[in-house]
Amino acid sequence: MGWRDVATLVRMGTSVLSLRMDGELLERLRERAARRGMSVQDYVIRTLVRDDFDERFQTAVDETEKFYGVT
Repeated sequence: MGWRDVATLVRMGTSVLSLRMDGELLERLRERAARRGMSVQDYVIRTLVRDDFDERFQTAVDETEKFYGVT
């Protein structure tokens, strides 16, 4: 899955985000991305998209439980 695929999944255009990180973090990201056969850019985007989905999903669950009086 390339960055264009991820952008399509979240239904928005693309933008550029520049990050400053220390060498140790970058190396860990490179290792994790390489294990998955991905570039660091693709790995970071995929991780952010997954985290965003998890947050939105949990919010939906919380709202549903509140609606049905489960909480």
